[in-house]
Amino acid sequence: MIKDGKRLTRRRFYKAEQEASFVEAKRNATPQTQSPSYRLAFTDTEFLLREELRPVRFQLELLKTSMLLEEAGIGSTLVIYGSARIPSPEHCEAMRATATTPERKAVAERLIAKAKYYDEARRLAGKASRCGVVENGMRQFVVCSGGGPSIMEAANRGAAEAGADSIGLNIVLPHEQEPNPYVTPDLSFQFHYFALRKLHFLLHARAVAVFPGGFGTLDELFELLTLIQTGKMKPIPVLLFGSDFWDRVVNFDAMAEEGVINPNDTDLFHRVETADEAWARIVAFYDLDC
Repeated sequence: MIKDGKRLTRRRFYKAEQEASFVEAKRNATPQTQSPSYRLAFTDTEFLLREELRPVRFQLELLKTSMLLEEAGIGSTLVIYGSARIPSPEHCEAMRATATTPERKAVAERLIAKAKYYDEARRLAGKASRCGVVENGMRQFVVCSGGGPSIMEAANRGAAEAGADSIGLNIVLPHEQEPNPYVTPDLSFQFHYFALRKLHFLLHARAVAVFPGGFGTLDELFELLTLIQTGKMKPIPVLLFGSDFWDRVVNFDAMAEEGVINPNDTDLFHRVETADEAWARIVAFYDLDC
């Protein structure tokens, strides 16, 4: 009779982190042990960065974020997309002061006119965060942004002001790009691959708010609409803030008239102007008790 039942279930192999510590502790400096070929493959950064290892790096970027979000008890997200250039209301005057030519002044004024959307993103994030939906022990509608400045900052800021966690999915760029200070530190992620970053935006998304933005915002929006249009993703609330902006930069009705999309494809999203209107649509879609 076995008195200690754990003897049969106790792990027989060392964990990878233990093996790595053994190597470091016991390594003697010989030509063999100093060679890169002797490194454990999973601790060999030079090896992991090889071109041939791209599929492995894809898998790591997929797994790391998924695992940490699950460990943090996050079941779903409210994703907020938008420009990195729209100023917060408190920075409008600084933007106006730095515009030195008529052309730059005109652009600055157009961006300043959109500063109201910073406040709306902030308010929407606050509403979702204060609602505090929990299902099956997992937090729902956790605010998620690209982790950068402007509209992204407003999203994380609104959640922080409501006393809630929020996610930032940052991307490595040739120019400096750092997380805004309102992202929850343990939910601040950095990506090398745009494709994996966009996948993580949508894996947990149960609603997406899209504020005025440039190429990146349009890329994210059209991938989302394509996934819903083709049936690869079930419909969720897609809320476009700023009718004047969207009607000017994208002529959805003309696309339907030209026959390149179906007329009912324009029902995949809704134009809204305020956080109240956007949150009301999300609440109605899911019949939330908020």
